[in-house]
Amino acid sequence: MSIPPPPGNQQPQDPYGPPPANWHQGAQGYGPWGHHGPAGRPYGAPVSVNALAVAALALGVLCFVPAVGLVLGLVALRQIRRNGQSGRGMAIAGAVLSSVGIVLWTVTLSTGAASDAWEKFKDGARGNESLSLRKGDCFDAPGGLEGDTYDVDPVPCEGGHDGEVFAVVTLPGGAFPGDAEVTDIADERCYELQDQYAMDSWAMPADVDLYYLLPSRDSWRYGDRAINCVFGNTDAKAELTGSLRGDPTTLDSDQVAFLTTANAVDAALYEEPEETPEDDLAGHRAWAGRMDDTLGEQIEALRGHVWQSTAQQPVADLVKDMEDAREQWSKASTAGDPDTYYTHYDKAYEYVDGPATVTARKALGLATAPPTPGGTEGGDSEAEV
Repeated sequence: MSIPPPPGNQQPQDPYGPPPANWHQGAQGYGPWGHHGPAGRPYGAPVSVNALAVAALALGVLCFVPAVGLVLGLVALRQIRRNGQSGRGMAIAGAVLSSVGIVLWTVTLSTGAASDAWEKFKDGARGNESLSLRKGDCFDAPGGLEGDTYDVDPVPCEGGHDGEVFAVVTLPGGAFPGDAEVTDIADERCYELQDQYAMDSWAMPADVDLYYLLPSRDSWRYGDRAINCVFGNTDAKAELTGSLRGDPTTLDSDQVAFLTTANAVDAALYEEPEETPEDDLAGHRAWAGRMDDTLGEQIEALRGHVWQSTAQQPVADLVKDMEDAREQWSKASTAGDPDTYYTHYDKAYEYVDGPATVTARKALGLATAPPTPGGTEGGDSEAEV
């Protein structure tokens, strides 16, 4: 039989007993669907994972910034206790791994291993390319100075070596410009710079040629932007002996002044038009005018320098020859026909590297034998890193 309910307006008894004091009553009372957990989360609702615990575990595994991983793990544990979220195991694991990472970083830094590792990383990224070479370095290249080069070994210049770096040209950043453009830049810049390193072309051995060590498409991706301008043997597999350097670091002030003048005149001579005066008389006349101007400038430079006593008269005799040559270039610049031009052209060239030049060089302690035609102006070659 049924037992009637007791009189009065009474709430049905809660089968789970009275709620704890720190709970609060939901809108539906204390029934099975009205109980709430910590922070008022109803029982049966999905439990969220603490985001800081996930981050702490990730940083602990990566060991990238262990101090941050440790802090995030501790904060995550505090939030999980307060909010009832899941992820306690991840927070603990992240904190432990980060603590181990801090110990490892401390040991690494204290022993200098980090510096060694960084240097090895940089060397590996460079791929043994040409950035390690500097102006004045001598080196050996496995396989010689032709084809691809993956490694070079710096060696003293006094002994035998494959090449000597006389200039380093740094290319701008950006996308790789292509092999052809890099080679064109090397052609232009290396020939311009060789006289700054080896100022006396008369002292250059006949078996010396010019080579390039160029960045490749692969080494470019690792930051290689260097064109190394190199002196090597005309036989790419033969060696050089001794340094070819002859610049203000190895020459005295009189030698530098003389060679600066001589190189300026030579540079102007090299600009002679390729076509004959019969085909381009105007071009030859304009060039003769530039020769006239160049000789005028260099005559003033020689007169303005204070020479050692033994070189004063030889240099004065050379200046006289240069004045006579300048007069012939001036007349050639106004020649009305090719024959007249040739007359003055030939007379002007009589003074180029003539007896007065040899005498002045001897007085200054410089080489006295002119270079053989085509000696250092032969073909060039390139190697890629």
